[in-house]
Amino acid sequence: MTVSTAIARLNAADQDFARHLDHLLSWESVSDDAVNQRVLDIIKAVRERGDQALVEFTQRFDGVDAKTIDDLILDRERLELALTRITPVQREALEKAANRVRIYHERQKQDSWQYTEADGTVLGQKVTPLDRAGLYVPGGKASYPSSVLMNAIPAKVAGVGEVVMVVPTPRGEVNELVLAAACIAGVDRVFTVGGAQAVAALAYGTESVPQVDKIVGPGNIYVATAKRHVFGQVGIDMIAGPSEILVVCDGQTDPNWIAMDLFSQAEHDEDAQAILVSPDAAFLDRVAASIDKLLPTMERAEIIEKSINGRGALIQVRDMQQAIEVANRIAPEHLELSVADPQAWLPQIRHAGAIFMGRHTSEALGDYCAGPNHVLPTSGTARFSSPLGVYDFQKRSSIIFCSEQGASELGHTASVLARGESLTAHARSAEYRILNEKGN
Repeated sequence: MTVSTAIARLNAADQDFARHLDHLLSWESVSDDAVNQRVLDIIKAVRERGDQALVEFTQRFDGVDAKTIDDLILDRERLELALTRITPVQREALEKAANRVRIYHERQKQDSWQYTEADGTVLGQKVTPLDRAGLYVPGGKASYPSSVLMNAIPAKVAGVGEVVMVVPTPRGEVNELVLAAACIAGVDRVFTVGGAQAVAALAYGTESVPQVDKIVGPGNIYVATAKRHVFGQVGIDMIAGPSEILVVCDGQTDPNWIAMDLFSQAEHDEDAQAILVSPDAAFLDRVAASIDKLLPTMERAEIIEKSINGRGALIQVRDMQQAIEVANRIAPEHLELSVADPQAWLPQIRHAGAIFMGRHTSEALGDYCAGPNHVLPTSGTARFSSPLGVYDFQKRSSIIFCSEQGASELGHTASVLARGESLTAHARSAEYRILNEKGN
C-alpha cells in the first residue's frame, strides 16, 4: 500500500489567509433529500407500528434474524456476562476510566438553592434529574466503549432514574467491550437496535422501548438526521460533525509526538480535521517530515491520508499571540496547547471544547480516561456550547414564594409593567394582592 500526504500549508501573513481558512473549516452536515425522506418514513413507521417496525428494520438494515422484540433485548445478566468475557486487563482499564469519569463529573452536580428576602419572600431554584435518558451507541466494529462511559456516567451522577441504551449488532456481531462498559456505567436496559428507528423508538416509545426525555450519543447521518427531527419531542445532546484537533505549538515539542496527535483524530474518518499552528516555520517542516515518515506505519493509513490531504493544515503564524487568535477563530473540538507555559495562555482561550495543557497531555488521554467528557462541540460550535456533562441531565425549576408584604410590594411594580403592555388581567391579578394603607 502506498500512502502520501500533501497537507495544506497556510500562512496567516498572506492577504487571502482568512478566505483559505474559512474554506478549510467549512463543513456541511445537512442531510440530502433522500436521506431526510427515508428517516421521516422510518420515524412514521415506528410511531405507527412500534415493536414490529423495529424488528423489521433490524432484519432489513442489520441482517439480524430477529423474530420478535424479545430477540432484541439484553437483560442485566447479559451485561454482567460481558464482564467475564473481556480480558482482566480490559476490565481493569474500563473500571479505572469509569472511576475517573465519575469523580470528575460528581464535581459538576448542581444542587437546589433558595434565599429569603427581608419581607419573607423566598426565591430559588429546584434542580431535578431527568426521569429517563436514552443512549445511542454505534455497533459492530465501529463500537466505542469509551462513549458508553462518557454518556451514561454523567446521567447516573445526575440522578437519572433510568438509562436506556440502544446499540445495533450488525449481522449479530456483539461487542463485548461495549456491553461490559454498559454494565460498569450502570446502564439499566439495552435494546440491540440502531439507526433512525432506534432514535424514533426512544423519542416516542413502543410497546417495549420506553419513551425517554433526552437522547445522547453519536451516530451516522441517519441517526443525526433522526435526532434533528425528534428534537422538541425529546431533548438531544448535539448534532456532531467530524472529529477535529487543533495543536498550538511553540516549536519545542517532539515533531513525532505532534504528528501522532494529528493522526489520532484523522484516523476517525476521512472527514476528520487535524490542524497544527506554530510560529516556527522550520518546526512545521519537521512535523511534515514526521507525518510522511509515520503514516505508512499506521493501521488506518488510508483514512488518515485522506483526512490529512483533504482537511488538514499546517499554519504558520507571526507569534504565539497570533496562534491563540487563530485558535479562537477556529473554536476547535480539541485544542492542544503544546507549549512551555500553557497556563499563561489559558486565560486568552475563549472557544474550545476541551483544552489539553502542555507537551505531555495528548488528546487521546481525554478520549478515554483523563476524566472530563469526550462528547464535545464540533464545527466551531464551541463558540456557544459546552462538553456533555451532568448539567445536561438535570433541569431547573424556578421557586417563588411571596409573603403578604412581598406580594404587595411586587404587585405595584408588576401592575405598572403589565398595564404598559396592555395586559389588564395580569395587572389586576397582581393588584388584588396589594395591601391598602391600613394593611388590610
